[in-house]
Amino acid sequence: MNILLIGSGGREHALAWKIAQSKKLNKLFIAPGNAGTSEFGINVPLEINDFHSIAAFAIKEKINMLIVGPEDPLVHGIHDYFLSRPELKSIPVIGPQKAGANLEGSKDFAKEFMIRHNIPTARYKSFTISTLKEGQHFLESIIPPYVLKADGLAAGKGVLILNSLEEAKSELQSMLEGKFGRASDCVVIEEYLSGIELSAFVLTDGHSYKILPEAKDYKRIGEKDTGLNTGGMGAVSPVPFADKQFMSKVEDRIIKPTINGLKTEGIPYLGFIFFGLISVKGEPFVIEYNVRLGDPETEVLLPRINSDILELFIAAAEGKLDSFKMDVNPETMVTVMLVSGGYPGDYIKGFEITGINKISESIAFHAGTKLKEGKVLTNGGRVIAISSFGKNISEALKKSYENAEIINFKDKYYRKDIGFDVL
Repeated sequence: MNILLIGSGGREHALAWKIAQSKKLNKLFIAPGNAGTSEFGINVPLEINDFHSIAAFAIKEKINMLIVGPEDPLVHGIHDYFLSRPELKSIPVIGPQKAGANLEGSKDFAKEFMIRHNIPTARYKSFTISTLKEGQHFLESIIPPYVLKADGLAAGKGVLILNSLEEAKSELQSMLEGKFGRASDCVVIEEYLSGIELSAFVLTDGHSYKILPEAKDYKRIGEKDTGLNTGGMGAVSPVPFADKQFMSKVEDRIIKPTINGLKTEGIPYLGFIFFGLISVKGEPFVIEYNVRLGDPETEVLLPRINSDILELFIAAAEGKLDSFKMDVNPETMVTVMLVSGGYPGDYIKGFEITGINKISESIAFHAGTKLKEGKVLTNGGRVIAISSFGKNISEALKKSYENAEIINFKDKYYRKDIGFDVL
């Protein structure tokens, strides 16, 4: 098979690494890719939302499957675009059509969907600039902290958790007046849920599904979960508290009603669903949906899947997931993210990265890197995820931290407490 993979982060490097192991693979192209993905396929300088150029490339290279890593092209309708073109509609797209991608593209839609299908989630209300006063009154009716979410995609920055009522009222006004552009034309205010978070994932063909290994990621820049939110500073899989009993609740109360809800509402869905969950006294609630794999969760999830991933994708595309037997490695996988100094605020790109070829017993998944004149350079806030297997979290962490010291670039930073809270 000739495969075109869209994206350029750690998730896409992990996908390229896994796809390259498939006996079904002929050629792998990654658009635009990064320094790491170039080891497993051919990087192609295409913009992820330039559907016309992506389509022309797919025709030229006789692409047999399109795999979409990030959410943006899905929310903007890349799957629908392929279906609309007679010469492209036979190419399976792993990633939902626009209607399904609305689960991530609109938090208001996602919350309404959960309420319609009795899926446990936090109490909420949505507001626009015309209902600003009602929104401020609603804030007065709930206890802090206050959770404000931009309805649309805001590059991971559209969620605010605030302790001060006055600050929450002020931020609500700022958001509705355009703080996050059109993404915050509508703002969802949620009741805060106190518990411990984890991520669950399924691949679905819209009828059946396969549950992938769960993971727990770490969003805050500082140790002990302090400081600003990031795209993710590390992850562990499996999650110790997500035992069979807990995951059975997740499947019965959340996964099945979501898949059945999509079917009931006539929303076709081929691709991943990410369930951002919180365990409140052992009971699972949904914080959010995403319509793709998480990052850095992908960097611990995919290495644990022993099965051929293209065979899994083919089964999904053909509606045969029910009969697919997925083999999962029971060992623990931990990833630690090396980031640029200053991230998630301002940081400088273009520093040379050394030591990648000297690491052992770990996989270095590139997130924000690029190749220039034979050198690997930093090209983002999150730079490299170092993933390691172990019999337990401690053993896997030890390997990742040893290799974190071997890989170097100017102003490198990483958290030294990934997984400590679940040890």
